Amino acid sequence: MPDNADLPLPVDENIPGYVERLTYLESLEAPSAQRRRKLATRAWNGVWPIGLAIVLVLVIWQLIHLSGWKKAIFPGPGATLSNLWHQLGTGLLWHAIATTAERAIIGFALAVLIGAVIGALLSRIKPLRAAVGSLITGLQTLPSIAWFPFAIILFGISTQAILFVIILGAAPSVANGLIAGVDYTPPLLLRAGAMMGLSRLSLYRHLILPASLPAFVAGLKQGWAFAWRSLMAGELLVIIANQPSLGVLLSTDQDQSDMESAVAIIIVILILGVIVDQLFGVADRGIRRRWGLTGSN
Repeated sequence: MPDNADLPLPVDENIPGYVERLTYLESLEAPSAQRRRKLATRAWNGVWPIGLAIVLVLVIWQLIHLSGWKKAIFPGPGATLSNLWHQLGTGLLWHAIATTAERAIIGFALAVLIGAVIGALLSRIKPLRAAVGSLITGLQTLPSIAWFPFAIILFGISTQAILFVIILGAAPSVANGLIAGVDYTPPLLLRAGAMMGLSRLSLYRHLILPASLPAFVAGLKQGWAFAWRSLMAGELLVIIANQPSLGVLLSTDQDQSDMESAVAIIIVILILGVIVDQLFGVADRGIRRRWGLTGSN
């Protein structure tokens, strides 16, 4: 009996060759087309809620302005957005955004580093956690603005004072997020790691940290919220000469009673916060997708 693998495939002589080639090329393009459609759908699902929220805010804002409530000091959306567009055409606003973003990145990075070290120590050393665990939570609930008189005495009117308060505002949330993630690591995984002969450091690196990642990312997100608020309060209170920032522009507009410019700066601050929140959302969805906590789509 001849082997079926050696038999030639049947060819329909009634189908022209170019049709077969086109069909083959379409079959190659189908997966990429499906991926593009999925990406487009995912992008649309992420954009339209934000667009709808912006439209609702603008409509409510315009209605309040038309009602005449505080019309002398509360500008309408048209005048404010026009002012914002004008400021975006100048270098001062972009310089201020760059200064504020640099402080935010440096301060939050230091807070993540310090908070992660403290959280790792407290999560594995029970006597240390019993001693200072409540203090970490207390620092998290303390308003960051309360630290500024102390920071100014220590560092003077400088960027270091602002970074100091950012770290104190964000590091406790990062530490508590890591501690919560370690606490909810399944004991079965810990026993499996011990049976595999993992050392304490390897156990923490390859098992405990990945298992605590969702809670840690939640702590990072909360820590960023505290860091951003601490930064804005710091830039309003610690005004450094020749260093324009969003807080300095907002304070200057307030002193000059330029409410259109002040509200425009507030919109910029809000937009930057939303962008960072979206980045954390992407990271969170990626983790949940990797853990199988979302659907196949």
